[in-house]
Amino acid sequence: MPKTKLTARSLQALSALDGQRTEYFDQDLPGFSVRVTPSGGKAFSVLYRRGRRLRRYTLGKYPVLGLSQARGLARKALAEAAMGGDPGARKIEERRAETFSELCREYLDRYARPRKRSWQEDDRRIRKSLLPALGHRPVGKIRRAEVRSVLESISNRGAGIEANRTLALVRKIFNWGISVDLVERNPCTLIARPARERMRSHVMSASDLRGLWSALEEERPWSAIALPLMLVTAQRGSEVLGMRWADVDLPAGWWTLPEERSKNGLSHRVPLSAPAVALLETRRLVVGESPWVFPSASGLGPIAGVQKAVQRVRRRAGIDFRGHDLRRTAASNMASMGIPRVVLARILNHVESGVTAVYDRHSYDREKREALESWGRRLEEIVGVRPNLTGEAGSPR
Repeated sequence: MPKTKLTARSLQALSALDGQRTEYFDQDLPGFSVRVTPSGGKAFSVLYRRGRRLRRYTLGKYPVLGLSQARGLARKALAEAAMGGDPGARKIEERRAETFSELCREYLDRYARPRKRSWQEDDRRIRKSLLPALGHRPVGKIRRAEVRSVLESISNRGAGIEANRTLALVRKIFNWGISVDLVERNPCTLIARPARERMRSHVMSASDLRGLWSALEEERPWSAIALPLMLVTAQRGSEVLGMRWADVDLPAGWWTLPEERSKNGLSHRVPLSAPAVALLETRRLVVGESPWVFPSASGLGPIAGVQKAVQRVRRRAGIDFRGHDLRRTAASNMASMGIPRVVLARILNHVESGVTAVYDRHSYDREKREALESWGRRLEEIVGVRPNLTGEAGSPR
């Protein structure tokens, strides 16, 4: 850690040594330093002792903070430390969120949006369930009983699984807040999941599929295509809704799902069967210039989810199904048709283990296409129409 006489001229000339971040300490004010990164960035800081511990207090970055300003702040911080204070702890305290609403905003802006594909679900739960009850509360005073009350209100409306997901979200928000020094404790400690979860295994019967198709005739144009497309491709609902035209090759019959849009982070080639191509061709006629196959109302991104559409179809058809049941139904039918498990795994883009899995992901294109074409023909036999719904009645066979 070299020492130097920090002046306006010498500060500009300082550089990182040996390509490593280098800290230069001021000869005139012990403890005052500037750190220089290999890219040329400079930041002022102060080192002081708190008991037996050596602590760092970052003052700010140069040139936003000038040398004379930084030296003045350093003197104040060192004087505070000499009197028994802790300037670094005070800075952390000033950064802490005051209300739960502020903590949620920080979580969404700094963590969820940049890192999570499902951030819109977090945003929905925050706005619908958490902010009305907890948004105004000082974040450090939220008690376990308050969190439990929110979860009970969700469970009491018959949404036990949603209560589980909300608990997981609140726990995540507070844990993230602790990791970045916005909060000190997590009130979700020792709160059990409100509902017992069981892995859903429902597969739609032939009668269910016919009822679904009939109900789709009265559905909105986008969902009348999105739901059948999930069924004929056997892909995840979020991935179908996020489909971009740039990733679709209709003449060749391929949809290439890039790794950044795949749930498991693996790129995936999906053969588009004749029914899938027909659905997408119909959608292409009405979507205009949007880059998204299913654009949102704002046109700035894709539709977030199909929950409301599924609820409408479920009521209209009188059948109990969820969006993910479409993918499970497709996979189950293909298995019953004799499609090998190894081919199904590649159609579903399941994560594989083993060294060869990395090199073997695109070696089943022919088998995947044959399987999905066979499933498309089987689905037509079940529902009695070609699956090219547009919000109007399907075409008779």
